[in-house]
This record gives sequence, structure tokens and C-alpha cells, in this order.
Amino acid sequence: MPRTPSAQLTPAGMRLLDAASDMFYRHGIRAVGVDAIAEAAGTTKKTLYDRFGSKDALVALYLRRRFERWQAFVLAYLEEHAPQPGPERVLAVYDALAQWHGEAVRGCAFVNAFAEVGGSQHPGIEVIRAEKSWVRRLYARLAAEAGLAPAERADEVGVRLALLHEGSMIMSTVGDDDRAMAHARAAAADLLEAALVRSGPGPEADADDGR
Repeated sequence: MPRTPSAQLTPAGMRLLDAASDMFYRHGIRAVGVDAIAEAAGTTKKTLYDRFGSKDALVALYLRRRFERWQAFVLAYLEEHAPQPGPERVLAVYDALAQWHGEAVRGCAFVNAFAEVGGSQHPGIEVIRAEKSWVRRLYARLAAEAGLAPAERADEVGVRLALLHEGSMIMSTVGDDDRAMAHARAAAADLLEAALVRSGPGPEADADDGR
């Protein structure tokens, strides 16, 4: 774990984190050494180790800060563009992803990081899994709040929506398909409509039918 939370870093520590974040994302974690990070930040390798303890801890902090920024971006986007429960609030997550992804030249930072450190005891893995879990749970919660899936099926719907979400990033970058996210959004709309049909009428509708 990093020795100091990002909010409590010194100016030199913040320069190191900013430099590392840009370089890790653009070039890959393994390709970037601590000497290059220190040089880009205008500081020393000793300062890096003093502030973060290790390169692995710096990587974990980079991922944690990116996760926090991504969470804040999505939630703010939802409040601005789709504040009320309903299908459009669920689908707005795909719109937020497309806007965020416009600046993400190498696709998902968390998938990229896992490709490099997966299967190890790297401290960043916990952050990577937390981000994927959050996306899945966000979709499940929004679908349930909108009445688009019964409570017992909300997690299943969340998984399917998250699969479309994750797949769209892969296809847009690796597959070089600039329509991938639009296709994912359309597929998500179809999934939500089907889930609503399968859920059937609620108790109030049943009571009305019995009158």
C-alpha cells in the first residue's frame, strides 16, 4: 500500500503521481521504470521511494485515483443528464463511458493493468477488481431502481449490462470499431426491454386486474 494517500501527498509526491499516471496509462506499467518517472516529475528516485515505498504501491495508487475519478465522473454525468430512475438513467452510463473513453487512447486502464499484473500478488489487483465490481453493481442498482428488473434478477441484469460495457471498450480499441459503444448501448436497451417484459406486472397491477 502507498505510504501516503494521494490527498496528503507533498507537491513532489503529486508530481510523481501525475507523471506516473500518464506514463503507466500511455506506455504500460512494466515499460515504465522509476528512473523515468522521477525524471519526468523533476525529482529523484529516492523521493519516489520515500513517498510511495515501492513502484507497485505507486501503481496501486495510480489505479485507485483513476477509479475514484471515473466513479465521480459517471455519477456526476447521471445527475446532470438522467437524474430520474428509468431506462435512460441506465443507458446514460454508456453515454458517460463514451465521453470518458474519448480521452482514453488505450482503452480501459484497469484491463490493461490486469494484463500486466494479473496472476500475481500485486496490490493493484484489488483496485482493478473493485472497479469491475462497482460497474456491475451500478448497473444492477440502476436497473432495480427503475423497475426494469425484479430484485432477484437485478444482479443478473447488472452482469449482462456490464459485459456489454466492458466489451464495447475492447471492440472500440482493439477492434478499431468507432461504433462499438453505440452498438453496446442499443443492445443494452434491448436487454432492458426484455427484462421488463419477463418481470411481468407488479402486485398493484395484479390487484387492479382482480377488481
